[in-house]
Amino acid sequence: MPTLFDTRRTLIPFKTSLLPQIFCDTLVIGCGVAGLRAAIAAAGTTTGAGGTIVVCKEEAQLSNTAWAQGGIAAVTDQGRGKGDTLESHIADTLTAGAGLCDRAMVEQVVTRGPARIAELLAWGIRFDKDVEGRLKLGLEGGHSLHRILHADGDATGRELFRCLWERTLATPGVRVFTKCFSLDLLCGPAAGRANAVLGVLTHHPKYGLQVIWANRTILASGGAGVVYRETTNPRTATGDGIAMGWRAGAEIADMAFVQFHPTCLYLAGAPRSLITEAIRGEGALLIDQRGERFMPGVHPQAELAPRDVVTKGIVEHLAKEGGAGGTHVFLDCRGIGEFGRKFPGIAALLKRYDLDAARDPIPVHPGQHYTIGGIRTDLRGRTTLPGLWAVGEVACSGLHGANRLASNSLLEGLVMGEIAGADVGESRTGLPAPVAMDFTVPPSDAGDLDLADVESSLRSAMWRNVGIERNGARLRSSVDMIEFWGRYTLDKVFDDVKGWQVQNMLTVARMIAQSALGREESRGAHWRSDFPAAMATAEHDSVKRQG
Repeated sequence: MPTLFDTRRTLIPFKTSLLPQIFCDTLVIGCGVAGLRAAIAAAGTTTGAGGTIVVCKEEAQLSNTAWAQGGIAAVTDQGRGKGDTLESHIADTLTAGAGLCDRAMVEQVVTRGPARIAELLAWGIRFDKDVEGRLKLGLEGGHSLHRILHADGDATGRELFRCLWERTLATPGVRVFTKCFSLDLLCGPAAGRANAVLGVLTHHPKYGLQVIWANRTILASGGAGVVYRETTNPRTATGDGIAMGWRAGAEIADMAFVQFHPTCLYLAGAPRSLITEAIRGEGALLIDQRGERFMPGVHPQAELAPRDVVTKGIVEHLAKEGGAGGTHVFLDCRGIGEFGRKFPGIAALLKRYDLDAARDPIPVHPGQHYTIGGIRTDLRGRTTLPGLWAVGEVACSGLHGANRLASNSLLEGLVMGEIAGADVGESRTGLPAPVAMDFTVPPSDAGDLDLADVESSLRSAMWRNVGIERNGARLRSSVDMIEFWGRYTLDKVFDDVKGWQVQNMLTVARMIAQSALGREESRGAHWRSDFPAAMATAEHDSVKRQG
């Protein structure tokens, strides 16, 4: 039976004819690595009025990109010593993806990666160098060779954002709107296409509701980490783009696959800050309450196994130890010399809690980190909706399969952002024209639930029941709970970002729980205790809203 999750088309009622109208050739929703790189590329293909508009829901610095500690995986060492190869990076990505990667996408992203790195260097990015002045290459989980580029040890995302942001602002024809929340994609007939994306409805705290009409829209709004109580993501990661795509009728794929990072700071009252994988690449070890390592018995790569393996290893070890094992394990960095110089951001974070990595093992526990599923795309970033592209974490491109290889996400954003931005130039249809649209939302006579309580309960239920370890009974209960909250939340019309975000979070949470319930196997980041084996044949699951 259809529910409000399946029938609600827009978050608010509106008439386009009554709202301010803005026109552009290309609209980019999101200002992380994928969105900014797409905007730069799109501006180069745009001729005529309107140019390219980039819309950010908050200040641009609050994207997941700017928060990223880890590096960028790319083959830049061919022919140097034990030189890296594209084939090796491809093989590592396929292995980590647990049989569900799209090989053509993997080959495309990996082979185009070196050119994107060279481009960043030409634009002035400040990657870390070794004593000989060459790019310093790090090692992270799941990689067979040193190939990870970092900036300031643990601040790669911040430096990457700075480089792309400055380039974007200097690119002719690009306008950036910050604190501009995108509510819903607008679809209609265009150029012989029945359900083409024509733009988006936005809200700005100063200018109110506005319609941005665009010939082409590139969705790069990031993931949905805030759906979980324990997450490394910034507060902006509420799954808005995936929910928008769902309401507009785009195909959504592989939502069961949610990556949990093995090492997040675990202190009472402290946020679950990421402790970058690069630290394990420098030699840090995972130890238990007794000070003993446990990962060597789990996987040949021990602490540097793929993330799903290390996460599961920690959870299973704690369960085996019972109460004596405590609630967390420790990351022992005492063997790393000059820790503060190599990882200044982490060192400063630890100092706030009176911890010194040279002296104190760091208490850690896995936390939600990356949304692998999302809006289904092809090799050019095109979705199943004409006029809509999706890139970065909002997309399900097939690169990551069932488990993302460390430091492939920033690489994906660079490569697929450039590809999608260039591709929009091949589909130019002339300047957009306004379309009369009238959306209504039936009035609700149901009782109210406290919005803060719904959000808190949702995040807790997702962490407990749709988190690292799952089973059918808990997943079914979670779907029931989410649909209950939806009956009393999706029926309402809110007039602020907080309400719209909670509605989006409920929508995305239901997709994750339903996908996890339907996938009766354990594969990559999806672990079912009642179905511990993998299916003989790896298959994607996908769904789109009907009607």
